[in-house]
Amino acid sequence: MQLTDLFNLSLLGRALTKAVTFDQADGTTASLTFGELDARSNRLARLLTARGVTRGDRLGFFLPNRIEFVDLFLACVKAGVIVVPINVLYREREIGHIVADAEPRAVVTTKGLAPFVPAGAQVWDIDELTEAAATQSDAAFRLPLEGDDLAAIVYTSGTTGRAKGAMLTHNNFITNATNIVACWRISEADRYLAALPLFHVHGLGNGLHAWLMSGCQMRLVERFDIQRAPAWFAAFQTTLLFGVPTIYVRLLELSDEQARLIGKQMRLFVCGSAPLPAHVLEAFESKFGHRILERYGMSETLMNLSNPYEGERRAGSVGFAMPGVAVRILNAQGQPVNEGEIGELYVRGPNVCAGYWRRPDATAEAFKAEADGVWFRTGDLGERAADGYITLRGRGTDLIISGGFNIYPREIEEVLLDQPGIREAVVVGVSDERRGELPVAYVVVDESFDEVKTTEACRQQFASFKVPRAFVRVESLPRTALGKIQKHLLPPWQTRS
Repeated sequence: MQLTDLFNLSLLGRALTKAVTFDQADGTTASLTFGELDARSNRLARLLTARGVTRGDRLGFFLPNRIEFVDLFLACVKAGVIVVPINVLYREREIGHIVADAEPRAVVTTKGLAPFVPAGAQVWDIDELTEAAATQSDAAFRLPLEGDDLAAIVYTSGTTGRAKGAMLTHNNFITNATNIVACWRISEADRYLAALPLFHVHGLGNGLHAWLMSGCQMRLVERFDIQRAPAWFAAFQTTLLFGVPTIYVRLLELSDEQARLIGKQMRLFVCGSAPLPAHVLEAFESKFGHRILERYGMSETLMNLSNPYEGERRAGSVGFAMPGVAVRILNAQGQPVNEGEIGELYVRGPNVCAGYWRRPDATAEAFKAEADGVWFRTGDLGERAADGYITLRGRGTDLIISGGFNIYPREIEEVLLDQPGIREAVVVGVSDERRGELPVAYVVVDESFDEVKTTEACRQQFASFKVPRAFVRVESLPRTALGKIQKHLLPPWQTRS
């Protein structure tokens, strides 16, 4: 099976059903049926073929959320062309790395974004491409692709170094879509508000694919906007939202009446891409009447774990393994840890990527062959409770070793976020001549923050070596487009004498 076969459940099976509502350039909204989407993508697939783009070629997508992104994605899936999404916030240096590594036949973008594409790269304007495709036939277009053919090369966010291209196959995406549609009970009765960027696997591999498989209606917006959100929820009668923690923090700013009206019509809020603070989960449930379902995935693996749709959605936890996914938690010696002990998460399953594009070294480092198969090292730390719930404890590279003792920043951050006046917090290790490293907290605070009282609260809950040696106040924490904190971009801190 290939992705086209899965999407045909809606493109062909629900051809006359309204599929998507979107904003047009003039500010008005328009809608398309699944059949119209199918026809549009068939025309584009033929245009790509006419331009010499063939199965296995790469095509860069440097595009914001817009209906033409969907058209072009479907065309590439049908034609066996490998999609290379590019973050629209990236600029020439970052884009240049991806273009040089993936070597796409062209980068498809807008007139406004085209100047950021490095010189020498072939650039195709999306509006001109759409206009040219109008003369092509809209008859069915299908190639005999294999499930293990690459569908996309998704570059990691590069929070610790240069981005690597995760090679995601048709089977990877099919597994993921099938799992989330089944486990989160997504159906054609749902109305999905698509506010996440389609250049990210959260918006693409979860949102777009679940919509196409389930046949629900989608309201596509360019980006999340808290000022416009209440109107979107009301006008579209949204029932399903995939978000990141920053979206849910912003939604908490709405009035109680706005929250009540949104909660009344909603069925499911899902959160991922970054840890959801427990206090945000509790506050959201109190205000909106819904408990957010938190899950855990990666660019390289799509969805690995999820809290249950039915059953306890545990604060701070990412639940259990998805169907077909196996999870192990191992210590530094590669041995399983006991319940309640922290180790690195290893995963195995049909959701795991085929490796890193043109990086055999990185692929060899990330995959570990065992007697029962090949396991992917996530680099994330976690612990398993007695009843099987798994809680993430940060990245392995975030581990702070102070005087021989291990410090897990996530543990400290969770306590800090419960303290008055702290809106955001991240803990990092800084070099220290005597202890090796010391924990330092970077915080975004308001006027109620009291450093002395916060330090005392930490002393009451932690061993002395875990108490932050300093609190560095910043206006905001540097984040990726999906909300992951970029610790390497934090301002430096020097040990006080």
